[in-house]
Amino acid sequence: MRALAAAGFATIAAAHLGRQRLAALDVTNAASVAAMAASVGDVDVVVHSAGGAFGSDRVEDGDPEGWKAMYDVNVVGVVRVHQALLAGMRRGGNAHVVVLGSIAGFEVYPGGGGYTAVKHGVNALCRTLRQELLGEPVRVTEIAPGMVETEFSLVRLGDRAAAEKVYEGLTPLSAEDVADVIAFAVTRPPHVDLDRVVVRPVAQADAAHVHRR
Repeated sequence: MRALAAAGFATIAAAHLGRQRLAALDVTNAASVAAMAASVGDVDVVVHSAGGAFGSDRVEDGDPEGWKAMYDVNVVGVVRVHQALLAGMRRGGNAHVVVLGSIAGFEVYPGGGGYTAVKHGVNALCRTLRQELLGEPVRVTEIAPGMVETEFSLVRLGDRAAAEKVYEGLTPLSAEDVADVIAFAVTRPPHVDLDRVVVRPVAQADAAHVHRR
């Protein structure tokens, strides 16, 4: 949000309950999404950032309920918010849909079956939106980061020591790095659409290959 505000946007934070916010939002709850949409009115740029992974089990050991929960947040959540805000975005005449995906949307790795399947769904959703909104003044951008040091690994693994080990021996991306990329994408001229931006730390070649000092 700070990066967008610095770029001249009037920003509205929509977050899960319990965080500092201007608009409360639970993307898995249709009533919450409707209330958020009513409170914010028409917007020109929407950054879909809700997501996360639950667990790192092999497919044979995976919890189907966890897979469904990931799908509801990462994919269906985008659908709910998009449906709620699209009419207002169209009225503005220069709108931009930004979806925070992942390199897991086009790569796979052992223990990531649920998360990669979900993020592949996010990637497919973004490409579908690009086709469905063709001819309208609505840009669609998927931002696909690699390793970013946020609460992601802590939520996924449930253990701080294990989460810190994920980034051991390398310099991962920061949330600010990704925010800068989002700000760059939405400040391009209206005829320029960055369809998908992949951003990784220098130490990461792909989801399965990382160089550690």
